Amino acid sequence: MSLRMVMVAGLMLALSSSAGWAQKKYDTGASDTEIKIGQTMPYSGPLSTYSTIGKLDAAYFGMVNKAGGINGRRIDLISVDDGYSPPKTVEQVRRLVERDGVLLTFSTMGTPTNVAIQKYLNARKIPMLFVAAGASKWNDPTHFPWTMPWPQSYFDEGRQYATYVKASVTNPKIGILSQDDDLGRDFIAGFREGLGADADKLIVKELNYQPTDPSIDSQIISLQASGANVFFDVTVSKFAAQAIHIANELGWHPLHLLISNSNAIGTTLTVAGLAASQGIVSSLTYKDPLDPQWAHDPDVADYLKFMKTQYPAGDVKDYINAYAYAAAHLMVRVLQLCGDNLTRANVLYQATHLHDLRIPMLLPGILINTSPTNYAVLAQSRLARFDGKKWVLIEQGKAQ
Repeated sequence: MSLRMVMVAGLMLALSSSAGWAQKKYDTGASDTEIKIGQTMPYSGPLSTYSTIGKLDAAYFGMVNKAGGINGRRIDLISVDDGYSPPKTVEQVRRLVERDGVLLTFSTMGTPTNVAIQKYLNARKIPMLFVAAGASKWNDPTHFPWTMPWPQSYFDEGRQYATYVKASVTNPKIGILSQDDDLGRDFIAGFREGLGADADKLIVKELNYQPTDPSIDSQIISLQASGANVFFDVTVSKFAAQAIHIANELGWHPLHLLISNSNAIGTTLTVAGLAASQGIVSSLTYKDPLDPQWAHDPDVADYLKFMKTQYPAGDVKDYINAYAYAAAHLMVRVLQLCGDNLTRANVLYQATHLHDLRIPMLLPGILINTSPTNYAVLAQSRLARFDGKKWVLIEQGKAQ
């Protein structure tokens, strides 16, 4: 081969290599071999039961890594404890960004905790994806373009319940119990908007509780004494089971509206008592793996297999695990769509351009659609009534 031919071949190889290299784009936290994802969870503190989200995420990403990762890259999930304390969340997220160099954060749990880090992450243009909280403020691409929610917004869900009350209850007298934070306030704001101008007249008693309170007995007694025939129950974790159990013991049987955060058959309704839970109305997005109607569903079969083989310490009765499983699947899908362009801008672009995407464990007919002007990942749900054994759908479609 002549020197000229060698030089031409070398130049062509160099150009080819340059073109191949140009196709790969990375920001801090991504490389040819790994993708770093940061996460805060309440592994300790009053809401530690929700830390199963982080444990399942680790198991799910571990399964993906065993299968070859994301386009050959290993997912490195760095999940740390914040104790459901906003100051601790800020400290931990700063470490994840400034010391560990994560590409993005995923499924950081809690409303007040995410409020504490939202401005910081947006200022640094770090994707804050699929926040594990339903405050409506997460869908605000104008002011916070780097933050995206996962669950349906609490505001929309609250409005959905109000619409149902107005359509199904004659002369409603409404009692409300809510968690005293942004979660509770968002649900109530949507509920009040759904009731309209008559909200103050229809709501006869409104009380709240703190996540650190030992019980809510006194609040339930007070709500019963108000004469309420509708109970809007904005409680989470152990308090939801307490509310159901105490109301039943008192012989108080209003129309019981229970938020979706707490409607798991295994961890709330069974604990409270299935008979005591009969008649409760809630909003559903996911298939409950213990609900008999999904006994032969392929999604549920795959989920149960995953739980048995990848996360055996996880409780299949805990509905939160199905929630986390679906969110982890979506995160993997977005990263796959990024290809070799693992910049933060492209991660955000892919997450905000999803069209009719079906995710395992979502109820039939619920599809994911996002756009640069609407970040609502889950904008659909269905109202259902618990019949003592399973949830029976009573309404279909988007929250009104």
